[in-house]
Amino acid sequence: MKKTLLASAVLGCLMATSAQAATVVGFKIGGDYWRADISGTFSDKGQPQQGFDYSSSAQGSYWIAVEHPLPFIPNLKVRENSLDQKGSLANADFSFNGHDFTGNVTSYTDLSNTDFVLYYELLDNDILSLDLGAAYKLMNGSLRVQDAGHPEEKDVDSGIVMGYASTHVSMPGLGLFGFADLMLGVNESNVHDYAIGLGWEFDGVAVDTRVRVGYREFAFDVNNFSGISADTKFDGYFAGVEIDF
Repeated sequence: MKKTLLASAVLGCLMATSAQAATVVGFKIGGDYWRADISGTFSDKGQPQQGFDYSSSAQGSYWIAVEHPLPFIPNLKVRENSLDQKGSLANADFSFNGHDFTGNVTSYTDLSNTDFVLYYELLDNDILSLDLGAAYKLMNGSLRVQDAGHPEEKDVDSGIVMGYASTHVSMPGLGLFGFADLMLGVNESNVHDYAIGLGWEFDGVAVDTRVRVGYREFAFDVNNFSGISADTKFDGYFAGVEIDF
């Protein structure tokens, strides 16, 4: 009788664990509207870097994440970042991609990229969460310079290995939380992408919704990266929403 009860208890625990595991696989989707300033310089490899005049513009990011209960297998997040801006330079006198530019020129800086993030949830409770992992930032942009009659363009399409950390600190019962996300370059140590801010979480029956505001900075300081050198920064305030299934 005792063996039967013990077997029933073990079977019940296994069934409960299995049912819970089936329901704790989660999905997150979200997006940010980012009003960013852009500053900096770029050039061909080995050439003096040129600065351009930029104005603030709307940038954006959107992402999807998959989290699961399987041990030793990291969670996955994919984030698309759209970062581009038009600049100008008067009285130019420089060479880019083999062409000499003089007078008034226009630049198109496109540093759009996709983040592939693998991470582990080291802490996950009602007050504090902490994720650590690694990321690969795949650039899919370009740098273009043109004068009145001649454009030159170089693709920026190499990748950057980065460390990844993310933390949320919540105030139970109020829905308020603070957050910080950091990506720091490994093979390009002067590249970073971080965000800090505050948010409000609204619990639902099937989904939870988080509204967030904050400040984000993406610094792209590289030498001989896809054949170019650059020291460019996007930074500014953002607002966004994330839905947790």
